[in-house]
Amino acid sequence: MISVKHLSKAYGDLQALDKVSFEIGSGEIVGLLGPNGAGKSTVIKLLTGFLQPDSGTADIGGVSVMADPIAVQAQIGYLPENAPLYPELTVIDYLQMMADLRGVPPNQQRDSLADAVYATGLEKRINQRIGELSKGFRQRVGIAQAILHRPKLLILDEPTVGLDPSQIIEIRQLIKRLAEHSTILFSTHILPEVETLCDRVLMLMNGQLRLDAKLADLAHSTDLVLVLDSPPTDVESSLAKLPSVAAVVAEENTFTLTAEGEADLAPAVFECAIQQKWQVRELRPDVRSLETIFNEVINT
Repeated sequence: MISVKHLSKAYGDLQALDKVSFEIGSGEIVGLLGPNGAGKSTVIKLLTGFLQPDSGTADIGGVSVMADPIAVQAQIGYLPENAPLYPELTVIDYLQMMADLRGVPPNQQRDSLADAVYATGLEKRINQRIGELSKGFRQRVGIAQAILHRPKLLILDEPTVGLDPSQIIEIRQLIKRLAEHSTILFSTHILPEVETLCDRVLMLMNGQLRLDAKLADLAHSTDLVLVLDSPPTDVESSLAKLPSVAAVVAEENTFTLTAEGEADLAPAVFECAIQQKWQVRELRPDVRSLETIFNEVINT
């Protein structure tokens, strides 16, 4: 659905993006994660044709964004961070206007409007002026205009920024429902948002793509954590001698073991603990959270 190769963009002396490359397949939910100023919004503006890159290419659905941005925009549903809503219009009047601008055929507009309103839970708000809505419902209106033409790709820029906790939950649930029919790329600097919604994360830092991984792969780990009550002095050396143990890090009564390759260390460690009569409090995989990985990327 999206193919980006060596995309670069500078604003004067500021290198906003530096040779960024990635691909996104149909049906994926991908989080574009990074701190403020990492380059997330620049990526989105380039993908949606609002900016031209200094170098590199970006294709959506096999169409070059640089060569034919209008054709690309017809395939995309886009919600910018600050959606261009008109507070004096009612919800239905605004969506009708957007359907016209999107080129939805007149004989299909009734069904398209009904589907968008139903999908975003705006049924009871269609005759209300947008300026009278809460921020959460205004965000729903923004998403409704993005899906009117039933796009294959939704690009959402910080879709929950400024919302209260209940509104954030509602928008996340809405995004999950929309993902049943569309590929979704959304930018955020909120780690739980990525963990809750995404199949995959692209992590930007200072304009560079520092991580491209599936969340399931990040959660998988062959490292092992052993916690003992009153460990004897020879624990670290005993563990280091076990087959397939690459390294052991000791911190008080906690021992973290790194495996060679994909080796399963648990059976050997458990057997060693029984033979040595250690008092085992805990033996578990060392699963790294997205927060841990994010901090590692920031500090490298």
